[in-house]
Amino acid sequence: MKKFNEWFHNILEEAEIIDSRYPIKGMSVWLPRGFQIRKNMLNALEDLLNEEHEEVLFPMLIPQSELAKEAIHVKGFEEEVYWVTKGGLRDLNEQLALRPTSETSMYPMFSLWVRSHMDLPIKVYQTVNTFRYETKHTRPLIRVREITTFNETHTVHATPEEAEEEVEKGIEIYKTLFDELGIPYTISKRPEWDKFPGSKYTMAFDMIMPDGKTLQIGTVHNLGTTFAKTFDITYEDENSEHQYAHQVCYGLSDRVIAALIAAHGDEKGLQLPPIVAPEQVIIIPIIFKENQDVVLNFTDKLESILKDAGIRTKQDKRDLRPGKKYYEWENRGVPIRIEVGPRDIENGNIVLNRRDTGDKEFIEYNDDTIVSIVKDTLDDITQKMQEKSTQWQKDKTYHVDKLENVGKTINKKGGIVTFNWCGNTECGKQIEEEFNIDILGTQPAEVEGNCLHCDNKANHKVLVSKTY
Repeated sequence: MKKFNEWFHNILEEAEIIDSRYPIKGMSVWLPRGFQIRKNMLNALEDLLNEEHEEVLFPMLIPQSELAKEAIHVKGFEEEVYWVTKGGLRDLNEQLALRPTSETSMYPMFSLWVRSHMDLPIKVYQTVNTFRYETKHTRPLIRVREITTFNETHTVHATPEEAEEEVEKGIEIYKTLFDELGIPYTISKRPEWDKFPGSKYTMAFDMIMPDGKTLQIGTVHNLGTTFAKTFDITYEDENSEHQYAHQVCYGLSDRVIAALIAAHGDEKGLQLPPIVAPEQVIIIPIIFKENQDVVLNFTDKLESILKDAGIRTKQDKRDLRPGKKYYEWENRGVPIRIEVGPRDIENGNIVLNRRDTGDKEFIEYNDDTIVSIVKDTLDDITQKMQEKSTQWQKDKTYHVDKLENVGKTINKKGGIVTFNWCGNTECGKQIEEEFNIDILGTQPAEVEGNCLHCDNKANHKVLVSKTY
């Protein structure tokens, strides 16, 4: 998409997602429609998490002494922390950090909760605000100073095997969510220098945006026993011996909303997957003075039938030309638009329009079948949106076998480029600097031959791109 950044900023305003005019850079206000999209996304995520996890809520403020305990972790965030130094007019005895992430607020409590192997596993999540003093150029929903939608899951386990199982569980939860949202993704293991501070390793989800750059949309971290040793999270095993617990955390943020907007939007505006759309169906009555009551009686009944079936439905009765209403609701991304005029009622039809394809269909109306028709159409829209975006991600991923083609491909085509790599940190950083790109990570693959950069034995399939 040409001028994607301009389009993205415009659609956030035009489709009433957020208002970025809040007088602190990098902070925005969720507007009612945007907040409903956010809420529907979180509902879908929490439905998945609630199968095995429980929701909690921890305080926002973290004592400096607790934050400082995990040196490696703190080093990853030290330039981004907001500090509270006063309580009213008094200087605090200890500085308090606004959480950049919650490990150092949650894990001191975990050390109090865990005593025996009978207390394990712990599997909890929360959705909170996090704060990071972002010094780079801020972008609404993508690079912000207050992450207003930070959903983070934290688990504690007795064995490394159970922690590995939880990593796989987190990956499956995110795959299911992104599939439901029609958001395409590539999963890779982050390089050592780009993993979550303090973790054994990080698995990450990346989406190729319309401008060819990639956006990280979710991460899963195996923390091993690093934080358990720092915060003394131990349990007494069946042999009455004390062991350090193994931990996992994973999270996603406002970027999921940015990703679904970018994945599906077009020149007409927003295009929303049915699962998050505030209105899954918008009904437009075509009204003339002489038969207004007939049409509105029909559309009122239709609206009631669809709502009773659990379909989020709204009727637009405003005194505006139908064309203006069509434009507004297309711009807002409503999956289905139903038009009903006096001639349609006479003929026993309604007109069903799909936002994803633009197809218009005259449907023979029947009270008993309309719900199944609409539900089947919404399911098909979900599937088609997912297929289209997944194909985009696939088409924008390229494999190269010559070093000079790495930069050429990314600069000309964007997207993700893959090639053989040794896995050496020094070699990886040279690649990033030489081509002004980022190594996203590695994927399991049978690799033959040598590293494209240093000519040593290749051990990995590596993924590189320009990133946000």
